[in-house]
Amino acid sequence: MFIILWLIMEDDNNKRRNWTKEETIIAFNVYCKIPFKNSSKTNPTIIKYANIIGRSPSALNMKVGNFGRLDPELRKQGISGLVNGSKMEEVVWNEFKGNWEELAFKSEELIAKFQNKDINETDLIDLENLPEGKDRVTIIKTRVNQNFFRSTILSSYNSKCCITGLPIPSLLEASHIKPWSLEKKNRTNPHNGLCLSLVHHKAFDKGFITVTPDYKILLSKYFNDYSKETAVTDFFFRYQNQPIILPNRFLPSKDFLDYHFKNIFKK
Repeated sequence: MFIILWLIMEDDNNKRRNWTKEETIIAFNVYCKIPFKNSSKTNPTIIKYANIIGRSPSALNMKVGNFGRLDPELRKQGISGLVNGSKMEEVVWNEFKGNWEELAFKSEELIAKFQNKDINETDLIDLENLPEGKDRVTIIKTRVNQNFFRSTILSSYNSKCCITGLPIPSLLEASHIKPWSLEKKNRTNPHNGLCLSLVHHKAFDKGFITVTPDYKILLSKYFNDYSKETAVTDFFFRYQNQPIILPNRFLPSKDFLDYHFKNIFKK
């Protein structure tokens, strides 16, 4: 009885205490990291970050739902999110929705702060062999942003390769459509990503396969020399002209796909 009463009081306190901007930015981070349909007060990721910011899992889950109401891609799928929300969610959404680099680093920096850590001390960073000075700062920010990009892409595709449906996270990678080296401002933009298996990621980067702006898979003539190989048929030919598995949010940009088709794909 005592535990139940304590949980009720905790939820009431969370509802009465206004969310700060810092907490709301972290909630946006969580919104990007978990499949929206899997968000619940029992989701391990919700529980983890709720504990970090000192909110109940129910309160954080509700905040994630509130962000869902602002997402036009969810609305296109008939998913409205929670109806009511705060002005602060709109402020954070409008500030960061097109500024993914800033969201990635700022939110992870705040998560570290809530744990009384420096971001260098988190498990996002392997400090071994890092240089000192300005280069060190740049590398740390890059690694934090890469981790955020991977989490967001795998979440959007429900941790499945968008070509094969392979559902093993350790065999999946977040692939940039327009290469990292060429598109600095969109390095962490989830609209510039595809969830691919290791082998399909490599083939995509090499231009041996592409995804057209209408989300169809095309193979390069490079594979013609291997047309009689069973493994090549199983891994590649069977997917020719098939649609990819679309994400539940952060649909890949048609402009980025068009760039890959025209400039990287080996026709």
